[in-house]
Amino acid sequence: MFGLGMTELLVILAIVLLVFGPKRLKSIGSDLGSAIKGFRSAVSEEDKAEDKDPQAKVIDGEPQTTQTAAAKEEHKTQ
Repeated sequence: MFGLGMTELLVILAIVLLVFGPKRLKSIGSDLGSAIKGFRSAVSEEDKAEDKDPQAKVIDGEPQTTQTAAAKEEHKTQ
């Protein structure tokens, strides 16, 4: 990887554990995991919307066709 051996990785892990503590480290890990899960679901939803209608836009979390999206944008400006 970057020339890091097993001993160096263990030293880094020990330092991180001392700085953050086991409870905070667990919450950081779960927060990071939920953020990655949310990102993946958003990407897969957009891919599904593009498969249905290649010219679809996603507005307010809902896939819209270009006609519906244009109408919604026009309604917002009025």
